[in-house]
Amino acid sequence: MRIAYTGENVTRRFGVIGFCLTAFVFLATPAMSQSSRCADCHFSRPEAPAPDHLADWDRSAHSRNNVGCEKCHGGDATTFESFLAHRGILHSTNPASPVNRKNLPATCGTCHAGPFVAFQKSQHFALIEKGDSRVPVCTTCHGGAGSLRPSPRALETQCAQCHGKNGIAPRVERSEAARTLYDALHESRDLMKSVRSLINRVSDKARRAQLDQAYQQAEVPMIQAVEAGHQFVYDDLKERLIAARQRLEALLGQLANPKP
Repeated sequence: MRIAYTGENVTRRFGVIGFCLTAFVFLATPAMSQSSRCADCHFSRPEAPAPDHLADWDRSAHSRNNVGCEKCHGGDATTFESFLAHRGILHSTNPASPVNRKNLPATCGTCHAGPFVAFQKSQHFALIEKGDSRVPVCTTCHGGAGSLRPSPRALETQCAQCHGKNGIAPRVERSEAARTLYDALHESRDLMKSVRSLINRVSDKARRAQLDQAYQQAEVPMIQAVEAGHQFVYDDLKERLIAARQRLEALLGQLANPKP
């Protein structure tokens, strides 16, 4: 049935739409602006400290998801008044600061619970608890704004600073293993993207559902591999990657040779 739009009901219709849009803007704008207000102010001031850190945040997933500076550093993101905005912020060298090296894993863990739980099981975390300042934390690999995913070669170099031939805890094979395994992890991730793309092209709903289930089964060891990486247990990482690869290859076989 077609609806005839008269001048009166068109006016009423757009009046309702206008009210809804106004309500949306009124309700949504504060939350959206709060997450970027710190950055807006710092971007407008060239003399503001740590411009590189600010730029890293702007390129990060945190920025894209409206996770503002105050979520990690504290402060008041509802105001542009400098004194009020910075009230309560502690320098990272302060033991009570949420971005102090010892507190940083827990701060990141408020959102990234899985990696934090895995990291707590590592020897590195145990050393952090003892006050060792040389141990890697979240920012060591992911950068101050969480915008980085280190390449396998960069990870090897980072590990070698402590575990290289002349490091404080020489285990050269560990650094080499990290690079090899993270190369394999990156390759497996790329393979998963390719498999996902192929599954998305399947038009038959029943077959698509079957392939989706098989894909989810391949995702499980991949998730476990990343967890093992955050624990720095590379034997487990290798084992889970092998399992993921086997499931992905079996899935590729199903995609290449569909049953008649």
